[in-house]
Amino acid sequence: MQAPGAGSASVVSLVLLWLLGLPWTWSAAAALGVYVGGGGWRFLRIVCKTARRDLFGLFVLIRVRLELRRHQRAGHTIPRIFQVVARRQPDRLALVDAGSDVCWTFAQLDAYSNAVANLFCQLGFTPGDVVAIFLEGRPEFVGLWLGLAKVGVEAALLNVNLRREPLAFCLGTSGAKALIFGGELAAVVAEVSGQLGKSLLKFCSGELGPEGILPDTQLLDPLLRDASTAPLAQPPDKGMDDRLFYIYTSGTTGLPKAAIVVHSRYYRIAAFGHHAYSMQVADVLYDCLPLYHSAGNIMGVGQCLIYGLTVVLRKKFSASRFWDDCIKYNCTVVQYIGEICRYLLKQPVREAEGRHRVRLAVGNGLRPAIWEEFTERFGVRQIGEFYGATECNCSIANMDGKVGSCGFNSRILPHVYPIRLVKVNEDTMELLRDAQGLCIPCQAGEPGLLVGQIDQQDPLRRFDGYISESATSKKIAHSVFRKGDSAYLSGDVLVMDELGYMYFRDRGGDTFRWRGENVSTTEVESVLSRLLGQTDVAVYGVSVPGVEGKAGMAAIADPHGQLSPNALYQELQKVLAPYARPIFLRLLPQVDTTGTFKIQKTRLQHEGFDPRQTSDRLFFLDLKQGHYLPLDQGVYTRICSGAFAL
Repeated sequence: MQAPGAGSASVVSLVLLWLLGLPWTWSAAAALGVYVGGGGWRFLRIVCKTARRDLFGLFVLIRVRLELRRHQRAGHTIPRIFQVVARRQPDRLALVDAGSDVCWTFAQLDAYSNAVANLFCQLGFTPGDVVAIFLEGRPEFVGLWLGLAKVGVEAALLNVNLRREPLAFCLGTSGAKALIFGGELAAVVAEVSGQLGKSLLKFCSGELGPEGILPDTQLLDPLLRDASTAPLAQPPDKGMDDRLFYIYTSGTTGLPKAAIVVHSRYYRIAAFGHHAYSMQVADVLYDCLPLYHSAGNIMGVGQCLIYGLTVVLRKKFSASRFWDDCIKYNCTVVQYIGEICRYLLKQPVREAEGRHRVRLAVGNGLRPAIWEEFTERFGVRQIGEFYGATECNCSIANMDGKVGSCGFNSRILPHVYPIRLVKVNEDTMELLRDAQGLCIPCQAGEPGLLVGQIDQQDPLRRFDGYISESATSKKIAHSVFRKGDSAYLSGDVLVMDELGYMYFRDRGGDTFRWRGENVSTTEVESVLSRLLGQTDVAVYGVSVPGVEGKAGMAAIADPHGQLSPNALYQELQKVLAPYARPIFLRLLPQVDTTGTFKIQKTRLQHEGFDPRQTSDRLFFLDLKQGHYLPLDQGVYTRICSGAFAL
């Protein structure tokens, strides 16, 4: 950024000229000349181009920090903050279910959550207990975890796509004493009921399916109707650093990990989004993202609970209904993941898309190639692209609309928010270190792993990790910025330009992003290997032209050519969520392994799904037809041209 000696040389020259008796104006001019001539002009250029952006970012950072400090000193929690909002505007709409058109005011949400708190208190649940929630996105979902939090009970928010072994695993590792599931998921729960243990209490919320109520299950809705809606007489002694709930995130360990979300983390994520994108109480936010993820439940619903906005929920994204919903409910802010923007652009042009009042779209994964097309076609003035994970301490945000950027780090004041891109081995993601044992910072234009320095006393820099201590330790490195420090490893590779704008490059490790979900390759490998009698399998993500994220590809050892792709697909539908099912198959004589029997994927990833790169048998999952097709050059060309729906 700046010639190393330019600043020092300019100061020395200023002092010498002043000692020689020259006027200070001459001395200052000469010192400035030395500074600029020594390379300092680069720094001055960066200051001129980024000062406004950085000052606004600093303002947001300070504002969030002051708000958090105020709530910490007052001993507040998310439920207490919400109750203040609800008392201030009891009759304002809090949550709207676009699917059923059911509307909840702040008073109704407060009353429902109070009923949940009183019921579970009567049932003997105490602060620190865990209750799992397995429910599609609707107002009850929010009321349930909020009510549990009012009594100090921590909710484990389960992905509704989980089935069988992964579902049983997540329930088991959460330590839940009870499970609340939606009637729409009763059949899924029935499949694993034998693995859940007799001590687990089960409650069913909502309408029952044709199979009726499950054995040992209580209907939750009648119990809540009979429960008191008054606030608890003695709220639990909880603070901003205590646990609020758990969100499951796929990682490199195989099965989902339960990330710990404390009250201050919930507040921090929602507050940064609110202030970075200048949201107002009068805004109406459209949230069609899953509520078991942080984007939908914290960045979205958090605007309702903390700042009093109305949030419109739709349990599943619909491209055809998106703009109609926005018009019907007067939405001014929408949430997205990259795929949502692409699906909307694929829709035929409709008159409705020009009548909405949406001014801001907040999310992540919007490709630079369609960024401007999206804003121009739909008239959305601001894109609030951000980068972050549920558990990370190095979130960044694009606050000034730089096309393609997911955020920035100040080049003027880099230590205000201590994050950094560091060099890694691209194949192993191992940190590279210098002679002093410290991580090597990346220069502008160099891809590197994003890391954030950990300070457990700072709510903006703390890392709370996962329920699993071993999973937590794997995300922490030491002696990164300086000797003896600790830093969070994001697992993601980004690139920073000269002005400090950052661009997402790739997801490191054994996880890739597809359809808005993190796919664990080791989990899919385990399922495939088990189905195929412990056959060697390598699963990895491959890029498809014009498509966000990476599509799953499985290389399977099939030395005798006996594997039937479509018979395998019939089994995969039973055990894997749709986003985790491999789009491509590669059947080969054997899968390469290292000397320690670790599967090697680097060559396979480079070759991708191009039939010209290999003589192995390749197959492509035609989602419309519901089966695998042999992947020849013709099919490859059609995939690359966008002829198939992915």
